[in-house]
Amino acid sequence: MSRSRTERLVNLVICLLSTRRFLTAAQIAATVPGYEHHPDDAREHEAFQRKFERDKAELRELGVPLETGTASAFDTEPGYRIAQREYALPDIPLKPDEAAAVGIAARLWQHAGLAAAASSGLAKLRAAGVDVDPQATLGLEPMVTVDPAFAPLTAAARDRREVRFDYRVPDQDAPTRRRLQPWGVVCWRGRWYVVGHDLDRDATRCFRLSRVAGAVRATGASGAYQPPADVDLISHVARWFGPTERPGRATVLVASGRAAGLRRWAVETTAGPEGDRLVLPYADADSLAGHLVGYGPDVRVLDPPEVREAVIQRLKEIAVRHDEMAVSR
Repeated sequence: MSRSRTERLVNLVICLLSTRRFLTAAQIAATVPGYEHHPDDAREHEAFQRKFERDKAELRELGVPLETGTASAFDTEPGYRIAQREYALPDIPLKPDEAAAVGIAARLWQHAGLAAAASSGLAKLRAAGVDVDPQATLGLEPMVTVDPAFAPLTAAARDRREVRFDYRVPDQDAPTRRRLQPWGVVCWRGRWYVVGHDLDRDATRCFRLSRVAGAVRATGASGAYQPPADVDLISHVARWFGPTERPGRATVLVASGRAAGLRRWAVETTAGPEGDRLVLPYADADSLAGHLVGYGPDVRVLDPPEVREAVIQRLKEIAVRHDEMAVSR
């Protein structure tokens, strides 16, 4: 499933969970990002109907209790809503370590662009006179930190618009201008990449978002191109960048009986009274730090300094985000 469709389905669920009345297809099209079209245009309206029918079937296959009905006997057009009682999970008892894992996973699913789209949709519902329950979707608002180029590139891929941006590569001092027809944005080995057709090189290319310098500018009209059918974006990234070399070595101290994943990764393990020393191969200090912070106090970096400093920086960023979220609540 493409990222744009995933976002559309999430927004649809948020929309239908946030009201107890049945919403018609027209109301959904006017509020849920991804369904925008001109109702008077027969071709666009037919495309919307096909898309909406696929999405309804997808939600039902996923077990979402999507109901069809009308708000009153005078309504001629059917509407849709999600049965909240059937959709809600029962109380799930979790052990402390399980709860911590769920908390980490929840914090990782954070994407400000999706949250903004969902908020916009709910605002449109309120403007249309639909009662919205602000408590219905607590915990669903995503908030993950991504590269600045993420939002404009995903929007361009969704709208099928060409983009221009400056791109830095390690062996060149100055960035070069690139023109791309983006097909989609994917995450591979902890980094975000955009895949598409490079107009200047007339070939498929992928670019790491962290290397995009400056603003991404969309050019031309929407729907200017069509990506290949059933394109596998991850495979393109994996083939382009090839296997990752890990010439670096980091030494970490791990609490006894903890961090099984790191132990499988280690090329050397030495038991000690304070814990086990693991030697981990790595290619990028920041990527390794992002992996290590997930283990919390069970792992402490001993060497080299660049990895230790990268972990400290990550922890500081997490603390700042936590404080910001606390203030916003």
